[in-house]
Amino acid sequence: MAFDRLYLVTALIYALAGMSLGIMMAATQSHGQHVTHTHILLVGFVVSFIYAVIHKLWLARAPRAVGSVQFWLHQVGALVMVVALFMLYGGRAPLETLEPVLASASIAVLLAMIMMLVMVLVPAKSSADSQL
Repeated sequence: MAFDRLYLVTALIYALAGMSLGIMMAATQSHGQHVTHTHILLVGFVVSFIYAVIHKLWLARAPRAVGSVQFWLHQVGALVMVVALFMLYGGRAPLETLEPVLASASIAVLLAMIMMLVMVLVPAKSSADSQL
């Protein structure tokens, strides 16, 4: 599957998860997970959707290996971040335990953003370019 479609599918999954958590908080009148809800929607849905658009419009010829590392780095970082936040704000684990996990996940998401910037700034060479 192309990266634009992979990112679109994961973005929509994050949107469903974020909306579901928001509806659950509204139904229970318990808004303790609002930080988790926000991260699901922003880091998961919005950033993944933006990456889908970037791949579709500008990175059709991006190197597969670099794109794959960037995709998985973002997805794993975002998922670990969301799970750790859910555990933190749900009172399932203390901050002291989750702080290194959240830091690592945040750095993974940041590195994925840096990789995306590099892919946008350094265009991939086509096979026609390499034959010149």
